[in-house]
Amino acid sequence: MLKIFENKSELASYFCEELLNLFDTKEKFFLALSGGSTPEIIYEILSKEYKQKINWKKIHLFWSDERCVHPEDVESNYGMTKKYLLDFIDIPVENVHRINGENEPGSEAVRYSEEIKSSISSRNGLPKFDLVMLGIGEDGHTASIFPDQMHLINSDKICEVAVHPSSGQKRITLTGNVINNSEHVSFLVTGNGKAEILKQILLEKNKVYPAEFINPVSGKLIYFVDEKASTLLDSRTISFI
Repeated sequence: MLKIFENKSELASYFCEELLNLFDTKEKFFLALSGGSTPEIIYEILSKEYKQKINWKKIHLFWSDERCVHPEDVESNYGMTKKYLLDFIDIPVENVHRINGENEPGSEAVRYSEEIKSSISSRNGLPKFDLVMLGIGEDGHTASIFPDQMHLINSDKICEVAVHPSSGQKRITLTGNVINNSEHVSFLVTGNGKAEILKQILLEKNKVYPAEFINPVSGKLIYFVDEKASTLLDSRTISFI
């Protein structure tokens, strides 16, 4: 499904209301968060407008990926979430399952995999998140699965170590199989810079970008897109999605 919004703020407000509705469907809700500028706005709205509306005690927060940096580093996805959301809501500390980016990457990928496995129920032999939030890079990567590391799509592991192809920065990411085992997957795509890659993924469908391989077994996949990112799409996209 494709949902197009006038701007990033409108998209974020709508998505927050969708989250509230989803949270109400479960006694416990397991959510994998993403980093990026659009989630930043979403977290800020949640902290201000949904602080009391949501029963945060039943929400368990994980991350779809993390840079291997200290949590206080400006590049930390956890750090950004803490700054805009966690510092303002009443969520039990044991419900926040962060990736320890400051640890040795290989051992942390194993540790985080075990934490996920022990916290979340399984389906098809894999953990089943209730929702995974994702972005799409201009190179077609999602989470930290990059085009030169396509083996991470079908890895039999829960988490793997990825390497940014330009900077060489190590990251820890959920693998494609785990993402596709989720009940819901939401892509949040905004800005002019994402228009070309979104066109290639949704219209050309050449199956060369990691984001193209995200197709949850539940069939519950939604692209939340602003007008700037949708400028190269056309009616074929609307009917296809």
